[in-house]
Amino acid sequence: MRNTTSKLSFPVNLSYWELKHYFSLADLIVVGSGIVGLNAAISFKKKHKNARVLVLERGVLPMGASTKNAGFACFGSPTELISDLKKTSESVVWETVKMRWDGLQLLRKNLGDKNIDFQERGGFELFHSKTDYESCVSRLNYLNLQTKEYIGKSDTYTAANHKIKMFGFENLAGMILNKNEGQIDTSKMFSNLLKLAQKTGVEVLNNIEVKSVKELKTHAELESEIGVFKAKKIIVAINGFAKDLLKIKDAEPARAQVLITKPIPGLKVKGTFHYDEGFYYFRNIDNRLLFGGGRNLDLQNETTTELKVTSKIQKRLESLLKTVILPGQKLEIEHRWAGIMGVGSEKKPIIKNYSENIICAVRMGGMGVAIGSLVGKQAAELTD
Repeated sequence: MRNTTSKLSFPVNLSYWELKHYFSLADLIVVGSGIVGLNAAISFKKKHKNARVLVLERGVLPMGASTKNAGFACFGSPTELISDLKKTSESVVWETVKMRWDGLQLLRKNLGDKNIDFQERGGFELFHSKTDYESCVSRLNYLNLQTKEYIGKSDTYTAANHKIKMFGFENLAGMILNKNEGQIDTSKMFSNLLKLAQKTGVEVLNNIEVKSVKELKTHAELESEIGVFKAKKIIVAINGFAKDLLKIKDAEPARAQVLITKPIPGLKVKGTFHYDEGFYYFRNIDNRLLFGGGRNLDLQNETTTELKVTSKIQKRLESLLKTVILPGQKLEIEHRWAGIMGVGSEKKPIIKNYSENIICAVRMGGMGVAIGSLVGKQAAELTD
């Protein structure tokens, strides 16, 4: 007797209602529920109020850096900008700075300063070498003229050696202040961004790992372990993980390792701090010292999507913590973690049509908090 049972294309534990709602053709599906992905979904939904918008996230929380970052609301430390200018055209560097600044203002407008605990305490860059410090100081007039032109702020960068002792630092040759740099609470930012997305009508599904994307004549499809999702438009917003799905040039993963101490009574450090072209960064959170970076010690092995910390970099972070940042102070490390950024030969994000119905919005260059809201908005605009 001929077997007339049809071949199942979905796991049998999905109900009719689940199949009907989640696996029918959506107007937009966003891959990645981080800053970029949620902003893209929100922007699209606000413009297309009756559209069905779905966000797929492979983790319980965003897998990359949106909930793992240090909460720096920054747009460029002096040595980082000077280094970028050696490798990238002047116009691209400053256009990217403007994108970061505009992105920060959009983040603050969308969520409100209270809901992200935004504080403009200034950002400081530390220098061990007197030669490096003096060389950087000699470029401050230029940096200030450019930031005035691109973000409309005067005298952004100034020497701040008088504050070195106030913070308790040792073995430093100099320090430079960026008065317009701020900080946020990463968890509050993400929590309120998610609430805004849901309030707008965006649906978010977690623990859905997308295996592949496929462009078809009338729409695009996403293959996952629980079935095939379909949408008129798809935005891939997974930053450092982009190469898992798309063939993109000049977009690589970059692991960022972080540690945080137990509470330190009388911790003097206030504001955000950078060192060595932005490769190291630290700040005070709840009277704990958060310290991250060191990727430049082992760039080859840190070009990875593996979420783990390594002894080589963690030991360097601890050494700097004890000799420069908190010399002579008793401290204990409470926790360590890693996040994945997206980087390339330049810092400007990649926001483009990958194909007719697939858009990519990746490579935040370690500045996702600043630039992510704007990148998501611009990605949504490409769907029209």
